[in-house]
Amino acid sequence: MDWLKELQGKRVHDCHKAKMKNMTKPIWVPGPIIVGAGPSGLAAAACLKHKGISSLILEKDDILASIWQFKTYDRLRLHLPKQFCQLPLMPFPKNLPSYPTKQQFLAYLKSYAEHFDIKPAFSNTVVSAEFDQRCGYWRVKCERVKKEEEIEYVCRWLIVASGENAVEVVPQIEGMGDFEGPIMHTSSYKSGSMFCGKKVLVIGCGNSGMEVCLDLCNHNAQPSLVVRDTVHILPQQMFGKSTFGLSMSLLKWFPIRFVDKFLVLMSHVMLGDTAQFGINRPKFGPLELKNLYGKTPVLDVGTVAQIKSGKIKVCRGIKRLAQNAVEFVDGKIESFDAIILATGYKSNVPSWLKGSDMFSEKDGLPRKPFPNGWKGENGLYAVGFTKRGLFGSSIDAKRIAEDIERSWKAVEATHV
Repeated sequence: MDWLKELQGKRVHDCHKAKMKNMTKPIWVPGPIIVGAGPSGLAAAACLKHKGISSLILEKDDILASIWQFKTYDRLRLHLPKQFCQLPLMPFPKNLPSYPTKQQFLAYLKSYAEHFDIKPAFSNTVVSAEFDQRCGYWRVKCERVKKEEEIEYVCRWLIVASGENAVEVVPQIEGMGDFEGPIMHTSSYKSGSMFCGKKVLVIGCGNSGMEVCLDLCNHNAQPSLVVRDTVHILPQQMFGKSTFGLSMSLLKWFPIRFVDKFLVLMSHVMLGDTAQFGINRPKFGPLELKNLYGKTPVLDVGTVAQIKSGKIKVCRGIKRLAQNAVEFVDGKIESFDAIILATGYKSNVPSWLKGSDMFSEKDGLPRKPFPNGWKGENGLYAVGFTKRGLFGSSIDAKRIAEDIERSWKAVEATHV
């Protein structure tokens, strides 16, 4: 491969000469650059290594899976059984429970990185990545936080693995500046212990919002849940099996609308009519809604029972906030001690991926030029952006490694 290194080095050098003289000399990376050392980035690196292709992971923080480490609550467990959340080529240990805890998952990721000898370049914040048409390579600029310097890498392939959940979504609500109690995003929430005896309003009824409400109940707080839109709530398990696993099995034999009707019927039997306590279901079934709009159904872990008992109140949308009170769209006014925003996240890719409209400015997710959400143009790939969680990340990582292997072998073949 010496001929290839010489050719690549010449191209990078020729291209670099056209740059400003005060720019740092770029560093050539023979394999792909992966942005992000979370589960998606680790999965991509492991699949590539399995194919004999080395990669460089650039990670802005100084630790693996920083979102999982620092921006998740203490009681978090995987919402799906471990067999649907394991990364490629290395299953979870058999002695772990079906739904591993946050700490067990983090330990698994550490072991995964050690097993495949994956060593990310930590404290490297990608500030820009742009495909250079003149030399046919990607230019990736990073700020090395600890050394206070900027460095540029050049590579043939760029894999975006920074995730769908990089930046908190904080809604603008009238009167937020007037509210005297704390307002925090779930990324800062750890435990309900600090809210014991407090009236807490949770805004957002996805899996995080529902579980935070349950955690608040368990710590003797008085939570209320704002539900503005329709949402599907399903039992986490049916007939002793995970609802997700059961759904995947049924889809092998029956059309999606039949499976959706079955899931809604069983949810009604097991959880009751959620409309009776203010949570209406969408007109589309849970699986069809997921396919069409990427909206994930809520898997109930005990919150519905607390809503039925009256320990968790369901509220309409918010009109405005005041010093210690909230006015709702139905005219009701109620006082609260704190507000927790379970309003989700979005990707930050558009802020650093330059010269490309492949990622939406609105939510940072891949646009249509990505077939199935994982492959773009000019050697650009995305892993973990298909709204299918860890299961989807593993599928993306395998496909990306296979695709890069084909292009790598094609280049070799032309110079044999």
